[in-house]
Amino acid sequence: MIEGEDFTVALSDPEIVEPMMQVPPELPVLPLRDIVIYPFMIVPLFVSRDRSIKAVEEALKDNRMILLVSQKDVNKEEPSQDDLYTMGTVAIIMRMLKLPDGRIRILIQGLSRCKVDSVDPSGSYIRAQVTPVTEPLAPKNSLEVEALIRNVRGSMERAMSLGKPISPEVLAIIANLDDAGRLADLSASNLDLRPEAAQSILDIADPIPRLRRVNELLSKEIEVLTVQQEINTQARADIDRSQREYFLRQQLKAIQGELGEGNELYEEVETYREKITNANMPETVQTEALRQLKKFERMHPDAAETATLRNWLDIMIELPWSTSSSDNLDLTQAQKVLDEDHYGLPKVKDRIIEALAVRKLRAKPKGSILCLVGPPGVGKTSLGRSVARAIDRKFVRLSLGGLHDEAEIRGHRRTYVGAMPGRIIQAIQQAGTNNPLVMLDEIDKVGADFRGDPSSALLEVLDPEQNFAFRDNYLGLPFDLSNVMFMTTANVLETIQPALRDRMEVIVLSGYTASEKLEIARRHVIPKQIEENGLSEKDVKFEKRAVLRIITEYTQEAGLRQLEREIGKICRKVARRKAEAKRTIQPVKVTADNVTDFLRVPKIHIEKAPDKDAVGTVTGLAWTATGGEILIIEALRTRGKGKLQLTGQLGEVMQESAQAAFTFAKSRFVKLGIDEDVLDKYDVHIHLPEGAIPKDGPSAGIGMATALVSVLSERPVRHQIAMTGEITLRGNVLPIGGVKEKLLAARRARIKTVILPAANERDLVDLPQEVHDDLKFIFVDNVQDVFDAALRPSAKRANAAKVAVSKSGS
Repeated sequence: MIEGEDFTVALSDPEIVEPMMQVPPELPVLPLRDIVIYPFMIVPLFVSRDRSIKAVEEALKDNRMILLVSQKDVNKEEPSQDDLYTMGTVAIIMRMLKLPDGRIRILIQGLSRCKVDSVDPSGSYIRAQVTPVTEPLAPKNSLEVEALIRNVRGSMERAMSLGKPISPEVLAIIANLDDAGRLADLSASNLDLRPEAAQSILDIADPIPRLRRVNELLSKEIEVLTVQQEINTQARADIDRSQREYFLRQQLKAIQGELGEGNELYEEVETYREKITNANMPETVQTEALRQLKKFERMHPDAAETATLRNWLDIMIELPWSTSSSDNLDLTQAQKVLDEDHYGLPKVKDRIIEALAVRKLRAKPKGSILCLVGPPGVGKTSLGRSVARAIDRKFVRLSLGGLHDEAEIRGHRRTYVGAMPGRIIQAIQQAGTNNPLVMLDEIDKVGADFRGDPSSALLEVLDPEQNFAFRDNYLGLPFDLSNVMFMTTANVLETIQPALRDRMEVIVLSGYTASEKLEIARRHVIPKQIEENGLSEKDVKFEKRAVLRIITEYTQEAGLRQLEREIGKICRKVARRKAEAKRTIQPVKVTADNVTDFLRVPKIHIEKAPDKDAVGTVTGLAWTATGGEILIIEALRTRGKGKLQLTGQLGEVMQESAQAAFTFAKSRFVKLGIDEDVLDKYDVHIHLPEGAIPKDGPSAGIGMATALVSVLSERPVRHQIAMTGEITLRGNVLPIGGVKEKLLAARRARIKTVILPAANERDLVDLPQEVHDDLKFIFVDNVQDVFDAALRPSAKRANAAKVAVSKSGS
């Protein structure tokens, strides 16, 4: 490897230069990197390549002559003839020193130009057939030659005065040198030219054109040095230590600008400008982007603000300002996709198809945002994914659960390193189109603290009257969200901010019945788990009764997630059997009898209603986030002073319902058949089992009232009746929510009759037919109707009546 380290150039005194020696037709070759050697130059070189070292050694054995040729590609380790220039310099090795690291250092002196006829790289070193080049003599007494010599001398002195590092000794030799060819070579060797330019001078044998070329390069160098001096003068007044690097880069930029050469920053700015032009931004956005680009062009490349602005430009370019996907508004196809992906849910599907129909008739409808509300695992998010697939839109899901920072929605301001746009803009950037379907998951779990209220920020996002000019703090510019189709999901509505809830159309997805779960498992869950566990349909078969047993004894949920996990567990066990078997196994058939072999003991204790009539025991119905459940309400009376005691972790609303029922019973004790002494001499204790679970809500009002009256009047409660409803102080029964979930729970517990508020009769329209077939409904407006339907006559009073009748008969 020829480095040219400690590179110095000198011209030996004419008196001590050896006379021209005879050049042999074949010479060893020493390839050079990043340096061109001219005749009469004395240069120290480091040689590290093995073949080059052998070439030096061969030259020392013979006549000390070696051919110096520059490489075209400096990275080439084994250059061939095509990798070497055709003009080189024959040099003589004056001294050679071997270094401890294996390299050698040589001192060489150029003798003459030589043309390379052919190169033989096959040996241990490179050899070349050469033809010496005879340089013509410059004409004497030529005005042109004299003018060129004077210009070159003056230019060299001018370059030195402008700061070019030229030694005074070289200038002294130039001042006394009249040979045009040697003057050209000496001047070129001190200009620090690029290898291509230096080689172009070596290629010229005629001294007059050579000197003319050197004069041109000198003139260009003086112009660069002049501009550099102007830059130094302008910048010196403002420069300090922190700006030194910036100043040096500005120098480089100005020099490259004068030379017509680009640099990395210039190329980056031009690339950004082209991308901004091609991004089809709105006019105001493009104007601001170009303004920020000009600011970026003037900034220090390594400043923190430069990185922030570069990220901003990247995001602005990547945002799909005018890129949108074409909607497929084929309603038949949409209905087909929804039916393929989801079983049942007719109300939900109809509303989605209606929204698509409006979009088909109007390009930009300002419809409401759909909010799918229901327990976990009922398919809210997958519905949004199906809608996106049906209309050929990109689907992006954003989980808002636990979100507290308003900047997550509106973005961070570009005032610090690490700022980024809000999650809405990030979703648009991720989708690559300006009209994706964005699913905002868990919108009911958005929080608020000292960093702001994300729910308030979502008001602008979800309002069709405002989101056409949504302003993200990071962008600082409006972005049109009116083309985006938003859908949201929630488990409960109560925690959603009222103003935000007002902007959405709520569609309730209640829990599935056992028969619906069975059908979904057959169509979707079982095939999916078979595929995910590497099985085929021939490997495992599920009987209908087996799936029903899994649903009832191993899952207790409104959705399907636990059911999917249990079926997946069975498939994994079958997969293990298949993987461990040394030969083909028989297909596994999962039946109701062998389910426990796969899933062990049933996990769910099915809460059943009392199996016989009892005083003070009432079956109520409750709603939870995972569906409906039955709620056993127990009441006992003990000797005391007419107090009411409540246990079972009851919330304030439920405690107030119990107090209202107790007050109502005391106000109607005669009509309800309660002895007055009982109210004064007995305390009543109401308890709801599973005391570790908090309970609250108004729907247990009529249940607690029935339990109170039952225990005070000693009238048994019919065990096949369940009830739900809110009670007022005057005994009126008010409507409640979660009717479907509660009735499904009653059906699971094998209840025969359910008492409901009369106002909830309209909620039965959407119930599955099987619920209507299995349950009898009693609708009530007053709690007295509840007592008449649920309580049997008191056994003590019935016996007393019989005794009285028998005595009167006798």
